[in-house]
Formats: sequence, structure tokens, C-alpha cells
Amino acid sequence: MNVVSLAKEPAAKSLAEARADFPILGQRVHGRPLVFLDSAASAQKPRAVIAAMVETMETQYANVHRGLHWMSERTTEAYEAARRAAARVLNAREAEEIVFVRNSTEAINLVAHSYGRGVLRAGQAVLISEMEHHSNIVPWQLLREARGTELRVAPVSDAGELDLETFERLLGDGKVGLVAITHMSNVLGTVTPAGRIVRMAHAAGARVLLDGSQAIVHRPVDVQALDADFYVFTGHKLYGPTGIGVLWARRELLERMPPFLGGGEMISEVTFERSTWATVPHKFEAGTPAIIEAIGLGAAIRYVEEIGYPAITAHEAALTGHALARLASIPGLRVLGQAEDRGGVVSFTLERVHAHDVATLLDRSGIAVRAGHHCAEPLMRRFGVDSTARASFALYTTMGEIDALAEALAKVREFFR
Repeated sequence: MNVVSLAKEPAAKSLAEARADFPILGQRVHGRPLVFLDSAASAQKPRAVIAAMVETMETQYANVHRGLHWMSERTTEAYEAARRAAARVLNAREAEEIVFVRNSTEAINLVAHSYGRGVLRAGQAVLISEMEHHSNIVPWQLLREARGTELRVAPVSDAGELDLETFERLLGDGKVGLVAITHMSNVLGTVTPAGRIVRMAHAAGARVLLDGSQAIVHRPVDVQALDADFYVFTGHKLYGPTGIGVLWARRELLERMPPFLGGGEMISEVTFERSTWATVPHKFEAGTPAIIEAIGLGAAIRYVEEIGYPAITAHEAALTGHALARLASIPGLRVLGQAEDRGGVVSFTLERVHAHDVATLLDRSGIAVRAGHHCAEPLMRRFGVDSTARASFALYTTMGEIDALAEALAKVREFFR
């Protein structure tokens, strides 16, 4: 298979066929079939992704953008095809609005450094929410320490939904220059009303960054329809490899922002007196990029497109509804957040049992879940806990696996009685 050919239009694939595309899911753990319910941390990889990366290394690997020989040209085309795939999945206006980074964390740091220090004015504020991942908290704290930028935090309700009334009030004085909000919480599963958030922020003169690390896995994203200014996501949650992520930004903003890193590839001309920058997006892609990983991300995006977001969204909504119903029947189990609009992430506590003990005992039944604060300590404190267990779903998750989780949790409860 020619890696470059992956840019062709995909053939339709059903969810029933999809699970067999993930070789790792056939494993047994402690003598039991693997039940992988930790996809929000990092999703498993289909053969299409594995094959695209292996074939690149075996048949055509070379550095991109620099060589004139056929392998460099071929690999450059595959790398840029991945950029076009990322633009397509976001419905970006042009591929040049896509900047490849290592992950969502780097994307947000890039915006905090280049937009925060280079474009935001003195006296402006950044507005986030209580449900943010640390990746969307710490960069703004660093900006506050470096530039004195005010950091405001919008609360969430007991149901785990953004308090829009307070959010609007925090925008009211016109000092907020940037709103940075998760599109879907990695703890609560809450899907924020992104379109409404953008409209409210724009009306108050603020730009908007949406952290789509979870959302893009579960439902379609259209940055033009949302009218967002920045959107970030990471490849490893979207069935791609680690070490590759995406920052989308309006081209006019990228043009205004100074470079994040300096070095090769991001320059137009260098002398000892001064340097000039390459055009976007290359201005933000210093050094040799994650070539193989980008090609793997392109394959992952095309794989998701083969199945289609309508099927994925419907499947995961059914899984989530089934999970909430089954978990509600277990005495002493508390699910954090009851948002009306939510994706396939369910965090919970079990009375008198630490989350780490829950995860350890589930592992003995072959069930993989996450336990801890999920890089969202302020949100944990908001709900009065220090940690939770978290089950998260993907396109390959089955109803039977949800039932296995519920049955194993009932046994954990009995064990600790």
C-alpha cells in the first residue's frame, strides 16, 4: 500500500467491523478478555494507523520539505496530506491554518506564549472554567506570572455544567481578551455549549480557544460553524499515535503571533544580524517535525471518516446511557456530574472504597479504568473528592463491556462491605 494513497476518499466501514481493526483488543488480562475502558487517557490504535506508520519507515522515510530526492518528496506529500486531513476534520478554511504540535498541551502553551505575550494587551484577562484540565490552567498561570495577566475562573453547577450566568458576568467589564474553555470535560463528560460561549465572548470583545482533546473523539467539530478562534486536539486520543497534536487558528491570528520556538524550518532567511520568519504554519513548526506520527494521525482521521461521526456519536450516546443506568443500580456509587449534554466519559466514586482500590480490583477482572484526579485537581475539589475512578468509551466499546464493568463493581462493593 502506498502511504500517499491514504489521502483518497475512504470506503464506508461499519462499527460492527471496526472492533476487529484493533489488534490489542483480542488480548487476555489475568486470564480474562481485555475490557479497555480508559480511552479518554489514550485510545487504542487500528491497523490502518499502525500500517501507515510502519510502511513509511520501511519504504519511504526521509526528512520533509528539504530534500529533492523521491523519498523526501513522497514523505513530504504524505505529511502534508495529514495536514489536509486535520483541516478537513475541523472544517478549517485552509490547510495552512493547521499547526502540528506534540499534543494539546503544547498547542495551548503555544497560544499562551505567542498570543498571550505577543497580542494580548496589558490589563487584559484570560477566562477559563472550573472543569479545565491542568493543560488549560497552568499555561495561563505562567502567563499571569510573566505578564500580570488576570486569570478568571467561571464556576460549574452541581450537575457539572458551565454556569453561563456567571460566565457572562465575568465577561461584562470588557477586560477579557481570551476565553479558553474545554469543549468536553475529561472528568464529567460535559459537552459545553461551545457555539453560545463563542457568541458571548465575541460580543464582549474576547477571542476563544476551545480545548477539543475529548470532544473531537466523540462528535463532529466544525470550527467555521462554531466561529471559534483557536481549536486544539491531540492525536493519541483520536486513535492516532502519541507525540502529535493540532492547533487550528484563524490565519489572521497566526500571522499576528510571534514564533513560539526558533530554529530550522521556521525561518525564511537568517543572518547574524536578524532573521525573518517562514509563512504560516511553518513559522510555528521549528526543527524536524514528528513526521511518522503526523502520517499516523492522518491515517487515524481517515479511519474515523470511514466510520463516520453520526455512527460514532450515536453508538457512544447509547453506551453512556446504558452505563449511567447500570451504575445507578449499585448502592453507594456516585457519578460526578449529570450534565444534559455529555460524551462517553463517566467518573465515579464508590462509598468507603478508594478509587485506586477500585481500579486495582477491576484490573483483576481484566477491566482497565483510570483512577486519580485526571489532571483536574480544582474540579475534584469543587466536587469534594480527591480522586475518582473513570470509565471512558470509544468506537470499539461494546454494551457487553459496560455490563462487565457493572458486574465487577458490584463485586468490589461486596468485597469491601
